Amino acid sequence: MRPMRSLLSLLLLLVVAANADDLILGDCPSNTNYTLGGVFHANLDALLSSLPAATAAADGFSKNTTGAAAPDKAYGLAQCRADVNASDCRTCLDASVRDMASKCPGLKDATRIYEKCLLRHDNASFFGVLDTSLHVYMNSYVNATQRERFTLLLGTLMNNLTHRAAYASPRMFAVGMTSLGPLVTIYGMAECIRDLPADDCNSCLVDAVSRIPSCCDGKQGGRVIFRSCSVRFEGYPFYDVQAAEAAMLSPPPAGSGRVDGSDNSAPTSTGSSGIVRTALSVSIPVAAVVLVLLVTAFCLLSKRNRKPHKHVPIATADNVNGDEMMSLESLLYDLNTLRAATDNFSEDNKLGEGGFGPVYKDGHEIAVKRLSTTSQQGHLEMKNEVLFLAKLQHKNLVRLLGCCIEEDEKLLVYEFLSNKSLDKILFDPGRQQELSWANRHKIIQGIGRGLLYLHEDSRLTIIHRDLKASNILLDPDINPKISDFGLAKLFTMDESVGNTSRIAGTYGYMAPEYAFHGTFSAKSDVFSYGVLVLEVVTGRRNAYRQDSEDLVSSVWRHWSRGNMSGLLESCSADGLRPQEMLRCIHVGLLCVQEDAHLRPGMAAVVVMLNSRSITLPAPTAPAFIVPSRLVARTKVVRAPSINDASVSDLEPR
Repeated sequence: MRPMRSLLSLLLLLVVAANADDLILGDCPSNTNYTLGGVFHANLDALLSSLPAATAAADGFSKNTTGAAAPDKAYGLAQCRADVNASDCRTCLDASVRDMASKCPGLKDATRIYEKCLLRHDNASFFGVLDTSLHVYMNSYVNATQRERFTLLLGTLMNNLTHRAAYASPRMFAVGMTSLGPLVTIYGMAECIRDLPADDCNSCLVDAVSRIPSCCDGKQGGRVIFRSCSVRFEGYPFYDVQAAEAAMLSPPPAGSGRVDGSDNSAPTSTGSSGIVRTALSVSIPVAAVVLVLLVTAFCLLSKRNRKPHKHVPIATADNVNGDEMMSLESLLYDLNTLRAATDNFSEDNKLGEGGFGPVYKDGHEIAVKRLSTTSQQGHLEMKNEVLFLAKLQHKNLVRLLGCCIEEDEKLLVYEFLSNKSLDKILFDPGRQQELSWANRHKIIQGIGRGLLYLHEDSRLTIIHRDLKASNILLDPDINPKISDFGLAKLFTMDESVGNTSRIAGTYGYMAPEYAFHGTFSAKSDVFSYGVLVLEVVTGRRNAYRQDSEDLVSSVWRHWSRGNMSGLLESCSADGLRPQEMLRCIHVGLLCVQEDAHLRPGMAAVVVMLNSRSITLPAPTAPAFIVPSRLVARTKVVRAPSINDASVSDLEPR
């Protein structure tokens, strides 16, 4: 059986080699004619004659323009697969130029994508522009073995490769493999056009991966190809393993990707991925070995030096399965790189500190969260954060770039958001004016969309359990991003409610059924969202104090008496829109109703916020959680609690 399997693999590889330059996608729109022998024709010939050599000399990517102005200016881009050597790259592109001349004569807009290379030209700039308007599906005739297990492992692999290609690879290219058993291995690849912004690359690849079930469900191999990106998986190594690993780690040479005399105004790749690509100087396989050694040493030391309290390591054979370990390995950073990036975690670079530990920024565009050795939180929370965020991609969720587990350090690496957290602006009297009503409304809507994604639209069903102003980060355009998934819980398709005997979260945002009975669900997140909406509208913190009324009670008192003018006047934001504000308050009160069954789901909340034609139901009384009840019922807090006071359990829930 083994010789037959080896022979089959060899035949498959021979077939691939024989068809390496076969056309995969060709597009020549017939409505883009140019005059043969005209100015555009001359410019295009000059462009295509230079691109193959320039691309082969520049590590497989080049773009250029010829001509002074439209409509005779020609734009061209060429790219070879990142594991293809310079000689094969040049051969593929030379053949592509000849093929394009014969198959697309007299046409300004043409695209040819082959196994090893692609070529595109047009009379309008397409540089750096995401394009998924054309697609090709291809699949294997061979059915996958252990279909359900195969699909699960394939999904994890392709999601990891998507993240690495977009945010952690200098050539926007990633390969990897995972084993289904001793005789079955799945090999995967993800690649983008290299001048795409990182977020657009990620969006393109996520779209491509989402189409795998439509084209290739139950098959051992398949691919989805767009103009801007492609994904592929097979049951055999269809790429040069050594060259591909080297391409993922080494940055392209300075000045690559552009022919002398090219259009300097053409856009290039931007975004937070730049600093990350530069920082990734350590080999992922080597880091994985270090991780395994550290985990082994930790387990041995734990057995020899048992503590009286329970300690939860970040990764052991007992609490991390194979898929989760692969997710961790694909996101590993080198400790020395992060020390250098944060100036050895200097106080000058410190952004803030929570229960998990301090957060630092580097000199450029990443933020590093450091697990405090004295923290009562961290081990389980860090594992949660890595494993959840590695699988979640949404514009209103903070982006996790990686993690580091070396020596005594446990670190998480995020995109750096210059405006920090919402509470730093919203509750600061000196900065509240920075949040106009338009910005506040955008924040409310964005958090709603992010929470809807967690509850209903992602592959997983996630209950956040600690939604609050300090866990909402703001990007430079005041777009909100939900962060801190350390307390999050995963629900299976059959689950809608969970229970815990240990309360973890932040009083002031906790739903009553969770604070009193440990029952949590999507509706407990909805309650937290409702409190947050009321805070954003009023600019007031929902604090419980003996000498003042909490925010939810105050809003309800004004609402039930029909006296909202005083509440609206307390908002100091510019550009107030009273009707829009009242609708947000109405939705917020629906979310904080004491009966969880009466609270709307996040899909309904998003619709309510975006459609004025929908008549909203009257809210019932919200839950009033007072300090005395909390002390009596939970036996955790011994003083009045405000939103900044988080309570976390010390054991797995």
